[in-house]
Parts: sequence; structure tokens; C-alpha cells
Amino acid sequence: MRAPMRRLGDVIPLPASVRPDEAATFTVTAGTAVTADPAVLGVAERLAGLLREASGHPIPLSGNGSIRLLLDGETGADDGKNPEGYSLTIEADGVTLRAPAAQGLFNGVQTIRQLIPLGTGGDIPLPGGRIEDEPRFAYRGTMLDLARHFFAPEQLRAYIDAIVQFKINHLHLHLTDDQGWRLEIASRPRLTEVGGGAGTGVDGAGPGFLTAGDYTDLVAYAAERFVTIVPEIDMPGHVNAAQVAYPELAPEGRSPQPRTDTEVGYSSLVASSEKTYEFVDDVLREVAALTPGPYIHVGGDEAFATPPEDYRTFMTRVLPLVGKHGKRAIGWHEIATVDLPPTAIPQYWRVEPTDDGVARAAAAGHQVIMSPADRTYLDMKYEKYDESSPLGLDWAGLVGIERSYDWDPAERLPGVGEESVLGVESALWSETLRSLDDVCYMTFPRLAAIAEVAWTPRAARDWRPFSRRLGAFGPRWSAQGITFHQDPEIDWES
Repeated sequence: MRAPMRRLGDVIPLPASVRPDEAATFTVTAGTAVTADPAVLGVAERLAGLLREASGHPIPLSGNGSIRLLLDGETGADDGKNPEGYSLTIEADGVTLRAPAAQGLFNGVQTIRQLIPLGTGGDIPLPGGRIEDEPRFAYRGTMLDLARHFFAPEQLRAYIDAIVQFKINHLHLHLTDDQGWRLEIASRPRLTEVGGGAGTGVDGAGPGFLTAGDYTDLVAYAAERFVTIVPEIDMPGHVNAAQVAYPELAPEGRSPQPRTDTEVGYSSLVASSEKTYEFVDDVLREVAALTPGPYIHVGGDEAFATPPEDYRTFMTRVLPLVGKHGKRAIGWHEIATVDLPPTAIPQYWRVEPTDDGVARAAAAGHQVIMSPADRTYLDMKYEKYDESSPLGLDWAGLVGIERSYDWDPAERLPGVGEESVLGVESALWSETLRSLDDVCYMTFPRLAAIAEVAWTPRAARDWRPFSRRLGAFGPRWSAQGITFHQDPEIDWES
């Protein structure tokens, strides 16, 4: 049975430029093959696999295929072009996907993936025309909290596969907090022996941790999909689990009681103790060695138990340690209250309309990640018809899909304009989550909206066309077995 054809612009995020040609449909048939430069055979195999799965036809890799994946220039390093950008041309006699780098081709494959109609197999019509595309912001991320509830490696891999469809390229893992420690540190084994053991997590319901091997494998899995893992070690607050494991890190050297509640702001590392910095250096050294990506997140939020002068002392010592181990420091925007190393990145997460520290950091040349809770926090409940759901919180308000979509990162904070915004990141805290289905329900469809905010030019974004494209995506999530919130304001296709 021939599946109904999609329109060229029916993708999320909306490409920068879409020029349909209704007379130029290309049809994938049993004789179709994929050709690719040798350097990007892995990306080509992914595309061939998607086409095989959808059509039931064998789609081989061949030297003379009618679907061509090409790198610009001899090495694929075309100076001056965004490595994540791509062009896609669909004509009656073939498809050409071209990019300056493998990452751009991968992004183009995600676009083709969404142009493949859902059907019952057989020939696949692809709509004719040309797409020229590149992202507005370089950093497009989502954060998942493993500390309050642990999610196993196979769940994290499934989550990565779900988010890359929307060209998300960073996964920030919140690995440590008062309720648990979720990454093995060889020099400090009790962190996971105690902080990842039975009874950890909110309500004691989320035990587990990533071994160094688990983490290495996950980083590699993500990298194959052009996703950078950003590990977070939260400090100087949110450290109760570490202090339970190592009492010398606690005030007066006495181990606190384990905590499985959702209170914040009561724990702190001791800024005047050299044991604190020996511990931090050990952890950062090992995390940096395990993480090929450029970033380590140091938390820094809600340090209410840390006096302001101690906070400045702590961050002044710790932020340079990240650079010592070859990484750029990211921290929640409270770090902007101190003098930052030149490469440090504040991440704005609150709901207030201004922040003097972040504005000063931007004026000094620092890049900023925008994660305002009233727009991007996926752990907030959806709008009023979902208030009774046991999932989610509401301290930043109810955050529906349109609210996640209808804002602009370069206009959110005075003093933080387009040139200062590194990117956008959503955040999903796990106090109320207990399964991957819970994670996906709170993530989708809002992450699709945030992904378009981060990728698509502001002038091209419009809620009504987006909501129509979003409604058409519902059957795709269902076909993939991904749980999502079926917002009654969206006209979901059956």
C-alpha cells in the first residue's frame, strides 16, 4: 500500500529555509540504494536502516545509489560553514543530502526520517524541493536528573534515541544530589556504595549508579548520535549523599543522616577545609578523564547553607580546577555572583525577569545557557487539565506546550542578547518520576517545542503551524512506543 506523502516542511524543528517543488517527488522503491562518502558510512547506514524499516525493501549501500550523502570539500571541513548545517535536495531522479561535516548529515537524516510517511510498507514517496538548514544556537540540550531517581543505561540509551529526532545535541546528566550519588569514582568508592545503594533517591525509591564502564559506554553511544554528555557534580550545596559517605566532608566531621525527602538548601561543603578541595579535585579529575566532551557542570545552585563569602571562596577555588582538567565549567547562574574564569558558562534557570549577575557575565563576554523554569522545566505540570497528575511540580507555574514554545532566548533577560546565548536547555528533575514512561510523558511534546526554539530562526516560528506539525507527530511517538502527553488543545492525528 502506498503511504500518503508528507509535505516538505512538515518537520520539527522547522528548517531555516524550505522551498517545495510538488512536481519533483522521489519514490523509494526496491531498487533504491544509498551512496555516501567513506567517512560517513555510519550515517548512511542509519538512513538506509530507516528506509528499510519503513518500506520493507532492501536498501543497500552502493557506489551509484540514487540517494547520495556528500561531504562538502575533500575532508568535510568546509571553513566558514556551520558543521551542523545541511542542504537536502529531493528531485524526481534522486535525493542529495550535503553537509560540511558528518554531524550535519546526521541532522539531515533526522529531517528525512520525519519526511518518511507512516504506512504499512512498500514504496516511500518523499516530497520534492530543497531545504537549506542550520541551527540558530550551537547548544541545544536537555537535562535528566539521575540523583533523585536513577535511570539505568538502557533507559538512557532509549532516551537519547528519542531526543535526537529533534536535533538535540547535549544531554546533561544531574549525577549527584542530597538523595544520591550516581557515578562511580574510583578514588572515592563509598560515594556509590552508599550514595547509590538501596534506599537512595526520593522516598528511597531510586537506587542505582553508573559504573565507570557504564558511563563510558553511554558517552560513546551518545557520541555516535552526535550528542555530547554533560556530567554535573552539584556543589557546594546538594551534597548530603557525599557527606553521608565521607563524614570528613561534613561540618565538624560528623556524618549527617541520609535524606530521601525533597527539601533543598540545607547541605554544604566546608569552604575553609582543604579536605573539601582534595575531594573536589579527585572527583573532577576522574569525571574529566571519563568525559571526552568539553564541559563539566559544577551545579552551584540553592547553596542556602553556604554563607556568601564561603560561596565566593569555594567557587574561586573550584572553577579553575575544571579548567585544570581540560574542561569548560558550566554552573547554574548563581555562579555569576563571583568573578568567573574566561570560559565559564552560567546557566540561567529561575523565573525572575532580570538577573544582574548573568547580565554582568554576558557584558564581560561570557556565553549563557538559557533554561528559565517557567518555559523549559519539564518537571512542571502541564496546564490546568493536568493538575491532578501525580507527575510533576508547580512551583514555577503550569507550563503547557505553547508556553514552552512562545518565548525567545535572546529576549528573556535584559543584557543577554543573541550574541551571548550559547543555547537553550530544558530540565527534567525526577522527584516525582519512577519510570522511563514517566520521563517521556513529561518530556514530550514539550521538548519538541523547545527544540524548535533553539534551532529555528525567530522570524520563522509561529505557534499555529507548529501545533499542526506537532499533532502530526503523535502517531510517530505511538509507533515508537514513546509515551507522551496528549494535550487536548492539540489536534492529534490518529
